[in-house]
Amino acid sequence: MTNVRIILWSIVAVAIAIVGGFWISERGQLPVAATRLPAAETVLADFELTDHNGMVQTDEDFRGRWMLVFFGFTNCPDVCPMGLATIAQVMDDLGAEGEAVQPLFITVDPERDTPSVLANYIPQFGPSILGLSGPQEQTQQTAKAFKVYYQRNEDESAPDGYTMGHTSSFLLFDPQGEFVRIYEYDLDPSQIASDLQQRIGS
Repeated sequence: MTNVRIILWSIVAVAIAIVGGFWISERGQLPVAATRLPAAETVLADFELTDHNGMVQTDEDFRGRWMLVFFGFTNCPDVCPMGLATIAQVMDDLGAEGEAVQPLFITVDPERDTPSVLANYIPQFGPSILGLSGPQEQTQQTAKAFKVYYQRNEDESAPDGYTMGHTSSFLLFDPQGEFVRIYEYDLDPSQIASDLQQRIGS
């Protein structure tokens, strides 16, 4: 796992140098400009999806814990593995305090990202991250509630001839399920961990 992290963080450094203050989209697309999310009261942690262990999960199942949510897909060539590596490092930095945080990876590509596919992918980044998938309609409803962007884009060079553009920032929700903040994509993992430690301890 250590070697995997080193490789992934090398990719992160190159990507950050290239894209700067943009949300990153997938290959063949222009970056999606980083804009602030709408007012907090309009961002909802509202979902009913199947996790990579085959269990149906809703947002209410995580009440009492902080939720760190990241949208992506497993065929993502760079953004998603980088984002998951960042989250994995945050959880490592939190240590025992990480028990208060549940990282969630919600796929925007349910056509390919079944729970079994997520089960082979997500654990590579650590045991604490939970992958979630659902039918297209549920995925659309979930993205709408979280106010995140995603879009299918045809690309002959990508697996199955298409890729997905999507919001790459992390969304944080408190133990009551209320939206707290976003973490910009280029924020150092240690800064995210430090912010979470202050919130957990308050």
